[in-house]
Amino acid sequence: MDTDSAADGESALLSAVRAADAALVHRLLRQDSDPALVDAAFCLAVRMHAGHMAQLLLAHGADPGRSRPGELPPLSEAVEAGSPALVGALLHERIRDRYPKSELREMRDLARRLHEAGPEAGLRRRTGARTAVVRARVQDDEFDSIVETTLGGVSVRDGHAAILTDLEKILGIRASFEELAARALRHDQDHAAWSRSTITLARRRDGETWAAAAALRTHPAPAHRLFGAQVLRLTHLFDDSDADAFAGPALDIFTDWSTRETHPAVLAEVLIALGEHVAPRSQAALLPHAGHPDRRVRRAVAAGLGTGREPFAHPDEMREALLVLMTDGDATVRQDACFTVGLGGDRASVLTEAMAALLDDPERGVQLAAVQGLALHEDDRCVDAARRLGPPRPEFPGEEHCLGVAWRYEWRRDGR
Repeated sequence: MDTDSAADGESALLSAVRAADAALVHRLLRQDSDPALVDAAFCLAVRMHAGHMAQLLLAHGADPGRSRPGELPPLSEAVEAGSPALVGALLHERIRDRYPKSELREMRDLARRLHEAGPEAGLRRRTGARTAVVRARVQDDEFDSIVETTLGGVSVRDGHAAILTDLEKILGIRASFEELAARALRHDQDHAAWSRSTITLARRRDGETWAAAAALRTHPAPAHRLFGAQVLRLTHLFDDSDADAFAGPALDIFTDWSTRETHPAVLAEVLIALGEHVAPRSQAALLPHAGHPDRRVRRAVAAGLGTGREPFAHPDEMREALLVLMTDGDATVRQDACFTVGLGGDRASVLTEAMAALLDDPERGVQLAAVQGLALHEDDRCVDAARRLGPPRPEFPGEEHCLGVAWRYEWRRDGR
């Protein structure tokens, strides 16, 4: 661990946590780690209400169980702050038994009250301020964002619905489909409340939940259709049983849905679901949407078309669509198409040359996808391209993977 001290004698890691510099924290954590220092940094992050930082430290081995009584803030304080990541850090399995069930039920009730009242009402009650509130979208953990509301110098995040769902799960309480959907639909797809509801419902994997989600595909509001589509998609995605009971019904629903859906966000979710099925029917259903005007839809096609190691069901059409998508005006579409070609089973030279052309793409992410794809196709051009890109940036974990594929190819090629 880089333990160079700051001017006040504090370690570099603690200083980075205090400065909320996630990129620096990530870089320091990737070096030789001092467990005691990582644990201390975790406690500091929780005391600062920096849930995202606390989760990052947990992912790098912080042990919350080593914290002493009184070293972490009360659970009620975290619930009131409205950050699901912060509450999750305090409810980590290694310290969860510090809280009696009676306290967890009280926190569930508190989260419900705060969710129903909304953050602004709570802030006005606490501060007495009558000025306008300031709202900003903030990242709460690696995957989810929420809205932070500030009034009178006090800030609260609007993650109480997600916190409520998490506490219900811990307490073994089964909320209804309708209630979980209502919590999600007060927000957008990227909000923590949405992800908690869809994941909770998808993990139930029962017919009642499936039917309720499937019924939403004809709802007049796009947000409701999107919610239903995501629950159905995740239900199949999470089904790791040998029977895979939801594979057939999911393919039937999404194939038909893809021909009727008009809203781009919903259609993209439907096509993502089809891309998760390695079946001729799903691949054929993706093809008509390769030239869709919305980049979200084209990206779903690029990511799902021709996946798997099996030969293409429609090789000429698939190949032509991927070649077009690899020259798309949107960098994320080009990148996803390149990843798909690299991982796919079609080793046609025209596809390899198209990947090689992307080594000069203006976007680093696309270049990395091309390097990985060429390495998987055992093309020597990946070696020099990987060297030109330089070392992976620590704040982007995927870069090490892409470059690592090229490095391993070079070692095999040179017989190391």
